[in-house]
Amino acid sequence: MKTANEVVLHDLSYMADCLKSEFLAMSGKRLLITGGAGFLGHYFVQGALHWNRANPSQAPISVVVYDSFVRGMPTWLSGMKGDVNLTLVTHDIRYPLPTDMGDFAYIIHAASIASPTYYKRDPISTMDANVNGLRMLLDYAQSRQEKGRPLEGLLFFSSSEIYGDPSPDHIPTPETYRGFVSCTGPRACYDEAKRYGETLCVNFAHQLNIPVKVARPFNNYGPGLKISDRRVIPDFARDIMADRDIVMFSDGSPKRTFCYSADAVIGYYKVLVKGQKGEAYNIGVETPEISMVELAEKLAAFARDLFGYKGKVIRQASEDVSYLVDNPNRRCPVITKARMHLGYHPSVTLDEGLRRSLIWYQGNRDAQDS
Repeated sequence: MKTANEVVLHDLSYMADCLKSEFLAMSGKRLLITGGAGFLGHYFVQGALHWNRANPSQAPISVVVYDSFVRGMPTWLSGMKGDVNLTLVTHDIRYPLPTDMGDFAYIIHAASIASPTYYKRDPISTMDANVNGLRMLLDYAQSRQEKGRPLEGLLFFSSSEIYGDPSPDHIPTPETYRGFVSCTGPRACYDEAKRYGETLCVNFAHQLNIPVKVARPFNNYGPGLKISDRRVIPDFARDIMADRDIVMFSDGSPKRTFCYSADAVIGYYKVLVKGQKGEAYNIGVETPEISMVELAEKLAAFARDLFGYKGKVIRQASEDVSYLVDNPNRRCPVITKARMHLGYHPSVTLDEGLRRSLIWYQGNRDAQDS
């Protein structure tokens, strides 16, 4: 894999192999992806359409994307406009759903600002997409059920942020941990919207029997995550691609585990199709848990090997005074529940995922702000 396109094609084949039963269950049905032009949409959309092409004897999955496209349409998505099984609809999930949307068997609600840099700039829109947008989709699911045409699955994207900054005795963190979160801090618009969203899901599942499931992502990265996103790996990649020093805005001590995007989206499709209604699943990897300075040094070393990168890792203070406020010191999941309930087994190592990501960023250096 020497080019960005080769990385993506390899990942799509890997996903199709790991999701044979899930995609077969979705065959011939309509799938709605809100926020489908975003990071996770990159492999959600392409994964389903790749499966269609690789299995011409099966009824195709019909993919419909709702997105505001407020920051333009990514080239990977505009390049797929000719696919007869893809429909793109300009719609802001904060506002009422289109009256002509028709019936869907599956819905993935991924419309949300997820980068702290950007959601702190527009906290009200962040909350509206996660709470009001979700509620409208749940009401739609209820109306479908009342008409005798129930959904087969609705996936809500929560976040590992709902756990806040767990104490050491709750790391690795299982789904049963209740969290330690500020309801008024600079990250609260995102964290608390996700927590309330989960409450909506649980009660619609229990009271109205809606097949809604919840995913809690743990630090996803990889193809699709724009270099302008302002999360840690694209920030470091941006420095590398400019052949300048990698700048860290902390002492580098916070630790994370990182889950490659192809593995993550495999997990999310499994939650959508096989997850139990009203249940939440951690999706990520359990090891290795590494510090930010270790991550920066790894990326620099791989970039030297791949591109002859000559920069070094340096530290400086962020101009954003709230940059590290409520930032968790450690984040590491327990994924036993996803392994046992869903057959989820992420296999792309951190080293391999970082190498693929750098190759992808080399071919995707330019991007509008997220």
